[in-house]
Amino acid sequence: MTARLREVLHTAAADVPAYPVHERALATARRTRRRTRLVAGAAALVLVALAGTVLPLVGTPAVDPAARANAALPDRVGIPPYGSLHATDRPRLGPASVIFTGQAPGLQHGEEGSVIAVVGADTDRYRIIKGEIDAQAGEDTVLSPDGRRVAFRSIGIGHPRVEIVDLVTGGSRTVNGLSGSALIEPAGWSPDGRALVVRDTVPTDPERSAYRRVLSIVWPDGNRWIRLAVEDEVVTSPVAFAPDGARLAFQTGRTVSVADLGGRRHSTFTLAPDTELAGKGAWSPDSRSLTVARRDGGSWSLRQVDPTTGQDLGALDTPAVSGVTAIRLLGWAADGSARVVGYQPHPRARATFDVPLPIDQRLAYGNVGTVRVLALGRGAESPTTLLTAPDDVVAIDVADEVVRSGRTREASPPEGVGPRILFWPVVGTVLVVGVVAYRNREGLALWLHNRRIRRTRARAARSRI
Repeated sequence: MTARLREVLHTAAADVPAYPVHERALATARRTRRRTRLVAGAAALVLVALAGTVLPLVGTPAVDPAARANAALPDRVGIPPYGSLHATDRPRLGPASVIFTGQAPGLQHGEEGSVIAVVGADTDRYRIIKGEIDAQAGEDTVLSPDGRRVAFRSIGIGHPRVEIVDLVTGGSRTVNGLSGSALIEPAGWSPDGRALVVRDTVPTDPERSAYRRVLSIVWPDGNRWIRLAVEDEVVTSPVAFAPDGARLAFQTGRTVSVADLGGRRHSTFTLAPDTELAGKGAWSPDSRSLTVARRDGGSWSLRQVDPTTGQDLGALDTPAVSGVTAIRLLGWAADGSARVVGYQPHPRARATFDVPLPIDQRLAYGNVGTVRVLALGRGAESPTTLLTAPDDVVAIDVADEVVRSGRTREASPPEGVGPRILFWPVVGTVLVVGVVAYRNREGLALWLHNRRIRRTRARAARSRI
C-alpha cells in the first residue's frame, strides 16, 4: 500500500460517522423490554376480559329494593345447579324467600356436609351456603323474618359457632358458643331481626359423659347475651316469638315455657299427649294465644292454648293434614290462613308415624322423603299445596314477610350448570394463552415491530400521493 493510498483511506474513514455501539445496545434492550411489557399487558387484558365473563364485577349495581316489596313464595323449588354462586358472591342475591336443605345430589358437599340452598325473594335466582352435616332448614338453620340473613351452625376448627350471612351485603359475622360448648346452633330470630336465640350443648363433667342444653338470646350487633333456660332435656322445637316481640315460647321435652327478652320466665305448662308446640309461627297474630299441633292417628290438626296456663282453647277451623310425619307452623297469612310445612314420609322409612314418636325422630333425614308448604284456610275442607320440592329435600324455612304477605308466584328453578363451573376452564385457557404468548414473545414482538413499520411506510406512501 502506497503512502498516497493510505492517506486517501484515512481521509475517507474520517468522514464516516462512528457507530454508537453502547447507545444502540441500550436502545435495543429498552425496545425489547417495552415489547415484553406489551405482551404481558395484552395477556393481562385477555385475563380480565375472560374472567369478567365468569366472575361478577365488583361494581355490580346494588340489589333492587323492589325485591323485598315483591317477595313471594315460589310454587316449587329445585336442586341448585352444580357450580351455583355462593351467597357471598357478586352480584348479591338480596333478601330470600326460602331456604332448604336435604340429601339429594347437589345438596351435599365434601364428606356429608350440607348445602343450604337459598332462593331469591322475587325471582328464581339461587345461591348456596356450605353448612355442616345434616343441617335442617327451619330447625338449626334459620332465615331472618325479612329474608336478609341466614344463621347456621358451624363447627370450625374446635370452636363451635353460629355463622350469620347477610344476603344483601355479602358480609358475615359469628356468634361463638359458651365456654366448653360442644355445639351451638341457632333456634329462631326475633321479629325485628336484631336478636337471635341460640342453643348450646355443654358438658356437665370433664369426662363429657353427660350434657345439658343452654338456651340464650343474643344480639349480634350489640354483643349482648341473656340466658333463657338451662335444661337437661333437648329443646325440641323452634323458638316462637310473639308478633309484638315482647315474649317468646319454647318447648323442652313435654314442657312449654314462655319468657320475655330479659330472660324472666312468665309461665310453664305441660303439653297434652301427642301434642307439640306448632313451630316458629305458634303465636296467634294478636299475641293472645299459642298454637299447638296435635296428632290424631295419622293426621295432624291445629289447636289453641292459653300461654299462661296451657288450657286448651279448642281446635282451629283449619283442615287436618294427613299422610305426614309431622307439621310445622310457619305463621299466618294476611287472609287468616295458616302456613305449615308438611313432612312427607320417606318410602323406605322404618318408623311408623301414626303412633307416638319423638318429634326429632319424625323430622330426621332418614324418615322424611320430601316437604311441602301448605295453606290451611279457615273453614277449608282440605289443605292447599303452595310449594312442592324434589325428593330428598327434607327441611325448609320461609321468610316471615313472605308468609304474612300470602303472595305466591310461578317458579322456574334454574337448570344446567352454574357460573362457577366455568371458572377453572376459563382460568386454564387464560394461563395457556399467557404461557404461549410468553414463550413466543420474541416472535410476537418482531411481528408487532414489522406491523408498525408497514403502517409507517403505508402512511408515508399515502402522504406522497
